[in-house]
Amino acid sequence: MPDKYDVVIIGGGAAGFFCAANLIKNNSKLSVLIIERGKEVLQKVKISGGGRCNVTNACWEPRELVKNYPRGSKELLGPFHKFCTGDTFDWFEREGVALKIEEDNRVFPTTDSSQTIIDCLLASSLQRGVQLLKSANVVEIAPLDKAWKITHSKGHTFGRKLLVATGSSKAVWDMLQQLGHQLVAPVPSLFTFNCKDARLRQLAGLSVENASLSIHALKLKSDGPLLVTHWGLSGPAVLKLSAYGARQLAEVNYRFDLQVNFSARTLDEVSAALEQIKKEQAGKQLGNVPLFQIPKRLWRSILGEELAGQSIASLSASQLMQCAKNITEAFFSVNGKSTFKDEFVTAGGLTLSEVDFRTMQSKLHEGLYFAGEVLDIDAITGGFNFQAAWTTAYIAAAHLANA
Repeated sequence: MPDKYDVVIIGGGAAGFFCAANLIKNNSKLSVLIIERGKEVLQKVKISGGGRCNVTNACWEPRELVKNYPRGSKELLGPFHKFCTGDTFDWFEREGVALKIEEDNRVFPTTDSSQTIIDCLLASSLQRGVQLLKSANVVEIAPLDKAWKITHSKGHTFGRKLLVATGSSKAVWDMLQQLGHQLVAPVPSLFTFNCKDARLRQLAGLSVENASLSIHALKLKSDGPLLVTHWGLSGPAVLKLSAYGARQLAEVNYRFDLQVNFSARTLDEVSAALEQIKKEQAGKQLGNVPLFQIPKRLWRSILGEELAGQSIASLSASQLMQCAKNITEAFFSVNGKSTFKDEFVTAGGLTLSEVDFRTMQSKLHEGLYFAGEVLDIDAITGGFNFQAAWTTAYIAAAHLANA
């Protein structure tokens, strides 16, 4: 294996391999090396989407797409006009990977296996001449005259151009700081809420189709499906809230009061709905007529057994109002977080103002490029984090191929 290359890529993840594949597509004469510190590559792809790999999201318009990025939305708008979700869809299908769109707009391979995406990335890069060096831990990145010297556990490698696609590697972030770059300290994003509350006990697995969440002290709001778990609350509404509030929630050590509106309707609307069922189903117990598609057991727990067990006809106006408040203004004390499945996303990374998003090149060092989660970019769940990786890698490749 030679020690000099046209392009050296640090990081054997999704962004690194996608960039390598497009580099060779754009310029087959380039010599390209991927350096990976581990024994295996594309491990995050392997576990993503529960092992199915949520490739992207069927949100086709850049201005709508950027709304799913708590950090990086402004910077990604231009890149998404060059390579968006539809381009990702087309790219994989041209490489022989059939994709499907599910009801929630998430995109997966039709095989429902992340291995399909891994095999595609490997074939489109390694089989076309990209070299791979595994188990090589990078310890130093040094600029030379129109080149880069990468020192790693297996020796030295020189690259005319260098792409960093290492994700949230603290060691690499430290090296970038030594080069003069600024880093935003990482904090977890996309996590679930730990909550031990009697109203949720024995209800794990139940969900509400549309709920509204608020953390008043931090002025944070979210809505969407809500899931009760063994440890508290999860689902898209919680994950979205955790992403947008990543830094604020870290500052309060993940301890806060959460208001849940299980109906996603106003207090007046819920009160009117309860008055209506009092007229139409007066002889029934309120706990037996759940509204708003709330599961019956969760409905009874939210109301409280005393109110749930009474006949609707016997409920006074003040009791009906209390029921409405229990549904729309339920407060829960959150004490901690849990990682969402096996996927770990951080908010933090390279300061975005130091990157030219037309090329993904460093504004401080010519010939130094970035792609993927090494940047201070992250998104809510649904395939958006992968899309940022594909887009930034594609743009970097397009410029590197002719630089």
